[in-house]
Amino acid sequence: HFQQGWMFKKFGPDEVRDKSKVKSSQQRAIRQAIQEQFPRLDPFLEQIIPKKAEIQVAKCEGKINVIMVEDCPVFYNIRDGPYYPALRILHQYPEMMPTMRVDAGAIKFVFSGANIMCPGLTHKNVVAELAANPVDNNTPVAILAEGKEHALAVGHTQMSSKDMIEQNKGIGVNVVHCLNDGLWKCPKLV
Repeated sequence: HFQQGWMFKKFGPDEVRDKSKVKSSQQRAIRQAIQEQFPRLDPFLEQIIPKKAEIQVAKCEGKINVIMVEDCPVFYNIRDGPYYPALRILHQYPEMMPTMRVDAGAIKFVFSGANIMCPGLTHKNVVAELAANPVDNNTPVAILAEGKEHALAVGHTQMSSKDMIEQNKGIGVNVVHCLNDGLWKCPKLV
């Protein structure tokens, strides 16, 4: 149910098919879904999606829904799938979701739009962190680079962290949003 590869590689205002203001009942449903998916965000949710703010949903190519507060993308999902934070939100609230770290050699591949292969997550410089923070299959995760504190990408796991370590081959994380992709370059969708 996910597109292969990078959702926002070629993203911009032209990809938006329809942008509409969200009714208060729909706004409550969106807030509740995000609150349930990211419980660590609970004390900050009012700052990110204020109850009194105008919230819009931009319906984009590929069945992507971008949730916006005052034209700024804050979360997105595909169809009715799980929500992912825009990297600007993730940088403000880095503890909001599980993290995985890639070794330095994988960084350039992530920036070029590649999914993250298991060896990039199980390299000797980062495998201890992966083992200490288990993650299930099909979980939205923040991707951090070795030695960095802010996420360079957001994705979802293709297998559990345990399987990544044991099998050490194949795609570990499907990348959906990355620094310098189209969504990053659109801090506002007007």
